[in-house]
Amino acid sequence: MNSPLSGHREQQDEDAEGEDSPRHAVARARAIVQDGAVIESPPPAEALAWAAQVVGPAASARTVRRLAGGTHAATHLLRTERPTRELVLRRFPPGDEAAAREARVLEALDGLDGWAPRLVGADPDGSRIGEPATLITRLSGHADVTPADPDTAAAQLGAALARIHAVPISRLAGFRDVMATAFPLDVRDAGPAAPSLAAAGRRLAEQQPVLTHYDFWSGNVLWQDGELTGIVDWSGASLAPRGFDVSWCRLDLVLLHGPAVADTFLDAYQEAAGEAPGEPALWDLFALANSHRSVETWLPNYHDLGRTDLTAAGLRRRHTDWTAARLATWSART
Repeated sequence: MNSPLSGHREQQDEDAEGEDSPRHAVARARAIVQDGAVIESPPPAEALAWAAQVVGPAASARTVRRLAGGTHAATHLLRTERPTRELVLRRFPPGDEAAAREARVLEALDGLDGWAPRLVGADPDGSRIGEPATLITRLSGHADVTPADPDTAAAQLGAALARIHAVPISRLAGFRDVMATAFPLDVRDAGPAAPSLAAAGRRLAEQQPVLTHYDFWSGNVLWQDGELTGIVDWSGASLAPRGFDVSWCRLDLVLLHGPAVADTFLDAYQEAAGEAPGEPALWDLFALANSHRSVETWLPNYHDLGRTDLTAAGLRRRHTDWTAARLATWSART
């Protein structure tokens, strides 16, 4: 839901997949609209015909249902016959390069040992169906931001993110470096964290890059019987230091469950990865500054996934309190 520089939250009900400048990122992935409306239209006949053709010469395809949660792509579960398969169709706004990025990323990941969908087909420029699109395998499970035990869920999130960051860098040739455009930061509208980040933030870009999901949060992973089963929304995957994904996921966990759960996530990540992100307090300020103007826009994604108890005012309050806490931590260390 909140991605750093591109926008956060493109999650799916049972499978899915989601650059820009830091600030605009967050709002973008959350509320991308086409002709003034979020893309929710069912797949056109051309899309179903294309999906069937990709699967096999005698195949047919039909729409099962829309997968909830995403606001960047129209995401639908399809079922094919001859052969029988369940696949996920993701359609993006005309001109959007996300389909091409997602196809490239999924080919490089090659399923990530079962943790990521596999690419079945791609129409990156929309020449086949009228909209850029990807067709991907369906992973088991569903998105869930209302776990019975948030700490247990956070620990699994930390371990899963460590797996992503462990992917050999040699497989990532041509992936964009998201930190290349992260600075300078416009301090005029980035909130109280902006001055500290403007003064020291460039150090973040100098840290060692890893495979970065770019929108890693509770809504972009799948769960089954309390176990994390997969990671979706790979269209933004890039190169960045560890703290990029870590800080954005921590911010989401603060908004959803509170700071203690965010700390559980960080502890689990460090244990699984064997190292911590460099300067975690500064990374938290990075996420906070880049979401200062847009945190309220994340509300529809939270509501779509069942957190209807949250309000825009509540998100702003939690964001403000977390900013103050992390500024205090940063100031004490400098």
